[in-house]
Amino acid sequence: MTDAEQACGAGPLAGVRVVELAGIGPAPHAAMTLADLGADVVLIERRNPERTDHRPAQQRGRTLVEADLKNPADREQILSLLERADVLLEGFRPGVTERLGIGPEVALDRNPRLIYGRVTGWGQTGPRAQQAGHDLNYISITGLLHAVGRAGERPVPPLNLFGDFGGGSMSLVVGVLAALVERQRSDRGQVIDAAMVNGAPALGHLLWSMRASGRWSDERGANIFDGSAPFYDTYECRDGRYVAVAALEPKFFAELLRILGLDPETLGPQRDPASWPRMRRAFAEKFASRSRDDWATLFDTADACVTPVLTMAEAQDDEHMRARGVFIDVDGIVQPAPAPVFSRTSPAVPSPPPHRPVDIATVWN
Repeated sequence: MTDAEQACGAGPLAGVRVVELAGIGPAPHAAMTLADLGADVVLIERRNPERTDHRPAQQRGRTLVEADLKNPADREQILSLLERADVLLEGFRPGVTERLGIGPEVALDRNPRLIYGRVTGWGQTGPRAQQAGHDLNYISITGLLHAVGRAGERPVPPLNLFGDFGGGSMSLVVGVLAALVERQRSDRGQVIDAAMVNGAPALGHLLWSMRASGRWSDERGANIFDGSAPFYDTYECRDGRYVAVAALEPKFFAELLRILGLDPETLGPQRDPASWPRMRRAFAEKFASRSRDDWATLFDTADACVTPVLTMAEAQDDEHMRARGVFIDVDGIVQPAPAPVFSRTSPAVPSPPPHRPVDIATVWN
């Protein structure tokens, strides 16, 4: 029994069998998430005689098998594996698995209870479905990329969180879990078409709601959450590091001013944009007078919604992050732990990424 097979006995998804067709971006992240929660995930990669022991950390918790998807004998073994699987995950362009002979129609014919999870940027249908693209391209047509950035400046790439992982991976995971629940009633599988162009706007539903009520503008840098409000922004401190300020509610704003030693009468009303330039200058001057960690100490026990902006290295050592077990060491690599936290069915510590493939004929037998 592999380490991954031993680990999959714990967690709320223990007993769920997942086949992952190797790829990049959101599909491996979705597979990792399911594996973290206890699913038994088998990663299928093409044969590589020059394979090294180095594996991406995102492949943790898997069992690795090798197969040539274009080889009829290997394809039959994969279809045989799908007969015993609950979920298939793939992130190819639309039509690729169909051409390989393992598309949804064939797979569901072999296993009508299979959840066939597909994740792409543009989706399986639509005029752009066959275009090349990456996270930034997909979110560029959703309206979200346009909204990220300072007034008068160009849009800023929000890492690859909106598209790949928020709109893609998490959308796929939610779809798979929902389909597994529905299958308990219908005893039937189905195809999940998780597209980043669908999932990313769903993440931003609040912004569309605010826009409908006149509280959100298409003008970049003119909205409450985009850095235009001085009480919802970051500030540089004396040591060149930063604090995050999110004092949205009046009571938090009042506490912010108290600790900064600022008279509210000199700043103007909190929600009046005409007051914001003066307010921002006052905040910037105050925060520049002390180091980040000095401010962090002053605000640590106050309800003012002010926190230090930590680097990834610093986040690993933060007291709260340690107390929550947010980061773990897997095979010498510090990385985020499985999330969320469960009261009864806690996931096991993920096994390291698989270094050697196993014989596909031995899987789930």
